[in-house]
Amino acid sequence: MSRVLIVGAGLTGSVCACLLRREMPNKVSIVVWDKARGAGGRMSTSRSPSDPNCTADLGAQYITATPYYAKTHRSFYDELLAHGILKPLVAPVEGMLMKEEGLRNFVTPRGSSSIVKHYLRESGAEVCFDHHITHIYQKGASWEVQRKGGEAEHFDAVVLTMPTPQLLQLQGDVPSLIEGGPRQKLESVSYSSRYALGLFYSAGVRIDVPWAAKYIADNPCVRFISVDDKKRNVESSTSGPSLVVHTSVAFGAEHLEAAEKDVGCLVLAELKKVLPGLPEPVSVKVQKWRYSQVLSAVTDTPGQLTLLPRPLLVCGGDAFAHSNFDGCIASALKVFEVLKSSL
Repeated sequence: MSRVLIVGAGLTGSVCACLLRREMPNKVSIVVWDKARGAGGRMSTSRSPSDPNCTADLGAQYITATPYYAKTHRSFYDELLAHGILKPLVAPVEGMLMKEEGLRNFVTPRGSSSIVKHYLRESGAEVCFDHHITHIYQKGASWEVQRKGGEAEHFDAVVLTMPTPQLLQLQGDVPSLIEGGPRQKLESVSYSSRYALGLFYSAGVRIDVPWAAKYIADNPCVRFISVDDKKRNVESSTSGPSLVVHTSVAFGAEHLEAAEKDVGCLVLAELKKVLPGLPEPVSVKVQKWRYSQVLSAVTDTPGQLTLLPRPLLVCGGDAFAHSNFDGCIASALKVFEVLKSSL
């Protein structure tokens, strides 16, 4: 059994783990590490501190399938639809731009992190949170991986799916492996930054707007608002609604290093200008997305970048494809091809 470490419990990492288990069940032992406290990555779902049934998606809001990917990735869409993890978006979204004909939009009734959790369950992987890797050393035919506050462990192959700036911070043998061309490619990746706020309300509170979500064009701070339970078509009389606010990219960049509490106050003040009659929430969650969406991806390495073929050290994620659901699936498929040929 080859022991495989996947770093990152987001969409790319979870799909990659699932593919390994389904196609190589007797050949691999799969371990997933993530530095966060839960699964999802940028497909993050937060819960109200006072009501676990009141949730808000602070990252991905909905999934758009182009005709090409609806066909190419049909098995993924069919599986998620069959399990009720995806459902068609039927609620009204004001200001949504349809960039091409035949687009289909989907929502996640149980939150966007339910997609990642589904694939992690299917993978049967040993999933460990609060595991922040710092060093990777080659030890003969395997890798020694060190993390903050823990003992080093050994793996036959390592998959790195974190944002490229975090990958560039890794120590050990990684700096020498990426020297030259690989480093230039990784450093060329650029990301947008933004903040997201989740506002949680008590049961019975009404947010009286005619839409489920809306793009805002004329505010320097607020770019997108979603009444999240309404958007996901899961409104309940026993749980309160939740509201999600995404800031503009320009606002996110300007306030990237500010204290999150201060940023939250600024965003709430702007939100009240957009929605002056908004009720007071029970609690507010502020989320900084330093690496929100990929603006410029790695070129000439579609889907993955192999740093060393044996023992295998390979990078994947939306930085090697494009920054949406299908980009992550495409990368996971490419990484899996490399793993299958190596193990």
